[in-house]
Amino acid sequence: MRKMMKKISTAMLAAVVVLVAAGCGSAGGEADSSFADDAGNGGAEIAMIADGGTIDDRGFNQGTYEGVKLYGEEKGISYKYYKPVEKTTDAYLSAMELAIEGGAKIIVAPGFRFTEAMYIAQDTWPELKFVLLDGVPGDGKETKTAENAVGIQYAEEQAGFLAGYAAVTDGYRNLGFMGGVATPAVVRYGYGFIQGAEAAAKEQGVSDVRMNYYYTGTFDATPETQTLAATWYQNGTEIIFACGSGVGQSVMAAADASGFGKTIGVDIDWAQESETVVTSSMKDLSGTVYQMLDQAYSGSFPGGQNIVMDASNQGIELPMETSRFKTFTQENYDEVYKKLADGTYKPLRDVDEGGTSYTLDQIFDGTIQVTEVK
Repeated sequence: MRKMMKKISTAMLAAVVVLVAAGCGSAGGEADSSFADDAGNGGAEIAMIADGGTIDDRGFNQGTYEGVKLYGEEKGISYKYYKPVEKTTDAYLSAMELAIEGGAKIIVAPGFRFTEAMYIAQDTWPELKFVLLDGVPGDGKETKTAENAVGIQYAEEQAGFLAGYAAVTDGYRNLGFMGGVATPAVVRYGYGFIQGAEAAAKEQGVSDVRMNYYYTGTFDATPETQTLAATWYQNGTEIIFACGSGVGQSVMAAADASGFGKTIGVDIDWAQESETVVTSSMKDLSGTVYQMLDQAYSGSFPGGQNIVMDASNQGIELPMETSRFKTFTQENYDEVYKKLADGTYKPLRDVDEGGTSYTLDQIFDGTIQVTEVK
């Protein structure tokens, strides 16, 4: 195990982390005694460490911050978020220490890149509580979730399944999946998207569904991604599931320029970003954060646990109220959601429970034609 991080001065910390935003309040009467506000310290009890992005990134940072902000403002508890200038474990730990010096009692971090930082932090600061979204604390050799931490993972394959099923049911026949970096979460979204499209095609007796499948290798918006998306639309692709915030910016730009292309968002609701967004394959990020914070302050924090959020506990969804479907109805949605929740549909993940990895051609049965773009 890595040695406990040495204390870093506030001046040094300020050089490697940027304090971006803050809300204020004081601990309410319902607070657990271990979370009582330190009067006069001017700090924030709830701290979010951003994953190198911003809180309006249409992704994990935004969804996480929305949950922190909602809980803090509703309960009158101070909150802030910190943006490290580097996507490194040392930078994340430096941001955490700065937050702790400012009075943080609970730290929330979004994304798999925080796994090592959380692994170290939970032992370095045992008096604090830690929430890791989309991962389990680990150092690359072992995973360990201490009693003052909780690891949250999501069934991305179920969220992707919903999007693929809905798209085919809504009448789309030429689909595209454009993921960013092929991380486990992105792969699961893509695999689920294929399997959902296949399930709908099979049930409806549809035999002409086609899908282009591609990882851009970056989560950034790039001219190359926009050009490729434009080419897909020109060649007949009707709707593209853009799995990554920057990827989505490029795909939406291409869809807007085409005059007819449609898009599917990811992680949070993208409906307000573009009229081309038909729906979004979502994780209930803000709801999960709110729930974890509420349990921490009520004395029922699920420390030491690794929790999977899926259809059985309403951890994934399509935002039906803002979706722009033509024929896919709330009744259709409720039916497919129920089958995911009760296990009737069991889409494969990137790996099975034994740790065996799946390849792309192992997760679809030939009902639809999938073309992997190299």
